[in-house]
Amino acid sequence: MAHKKGIKHPFLMSHPCSSPQQILMRKIIIVSMLVVIVLFMSGATCLHAQQIIVTDALERQINFETPPQRIVVTGKAFFMITDALYLFPAAADRIAATGIFQQGAQSFIAMLDPKAAEKAVFAPNAGAEQIAAFQPDAVILKSYLAESLGTTLDVLGIPVVYVDLETPEQYLRDLRIIGDLFGQPERAEELVEYYQHGVEEIQTALHDLAATQTPRVLLLNYSNKDGVTAFQVPPLNWIQTRLVELAGGEPVWRESNPGKGWSTVTLEQISAWDADVILIVSYFKNLTEVLREIKADQTWNAVRAVQTNHLYAFPGDLNIWDQPNPRWILGLTWLAQKLHSERFADVDIIAVTQEFYQKLYNLDTAFFETHLRPMLQGDLQ
Repeated sequence: MAHKKGIKHPFLMSHPCSSPQQILMRKIIIVSMLVVIVLFMSGATCLHAQQIIVTDALERQINFETPPQRIVVTGKAFFMITDALYLFPAAADRIAATGIFQQGAQSFIAMLDPKAAEKAVFAPNAGAEQIAAFQPDAVILKSYLAESLGTTLDVLGIPVVYVDLETPEQYLRDLRIIGDLFGQPERAEELVEYYQHGVEEIQTALHDLAATQTPRVLLLNYSNKDGVTAFQVPPLNWIQTRLVELAGGEPVWRESNPGKGWSTVTLEQISAWDADVILIVSYFKNLTEVLREIKADQTWNAVRAVQTNHLYAFPGDLNIWDQPNPRWILGLTWLAQKLHSERFADVDIIAVTQEFYQKLYNLDTAFFETHLRPMLQGDLQ
């Protein structure tokens, strides 16, 4: 039987009349076609790789064909979300619109983003139709806005990503959600590690704390509307309550406000709680002025924490550190030291604050000393 020789592709077979130049040209065409096919397949793979799947705080899965470039952050307490978004390098280019800032948050974002003033702004009562008209690629909302705003955005075809950012535990989860949305999961893990390490250090120092060493703590929000002063306690599931617990304190108001918002309390109730330590927060009036006003009020003289000089202004800078924004870890560190100074004698809260801005926002020491340290307020020492 005759041995069969290898079969060549007809396009590559030499025709009796083919010149060497024609054969070379055919080979070049074949190679070019192969290159085009490979590039096409690579492009399809890259396109697929750019697809993003986000599972939000409501455990909804949102699919993005490409990373969202026009992100809107709006709704009540949106500025808490914005501060968290700017922990990621992608935020400045991706955030296209926000709500109207409060509590000095706008000036802080302007420090981080030179183009912050160019972004669109939505009024506090902006509806779904107004937001949809902006044609965002994604809208980030607090989860409690799902029914009042998010559902309509869904109907209008606008992808919504929900976050809570309310307790330390939710904060770590939501940082991962944001990291997935920005396509920067590695940065999210860096941030989660920073917060976990900070909490673990405090818990380690307090691990053998006896019940008799746990001070009774009362946190009050100062409010003044139309000349009427009121004091309020936070709900059980808000971050203020968790910070007191994590710092080794007992929130005396724990059973009195299982609701969803600040609850006004009387001075009689404040006296009856007989807290060892009282913490005052004020979001719209200077803390020094608030404490001066309280101490000048004779009716407060009967409160034991005032008599023992354990009435403190919860510190902050552009924002008070008791809130669910990235600075809550500073509030926890300060509070643990304030309640248990003997266990945290080596903690320098100013140095901790400078390190926070360096690691989380990439703001160096010179920037901190010039722009942020002068804004520090409250009973830091």
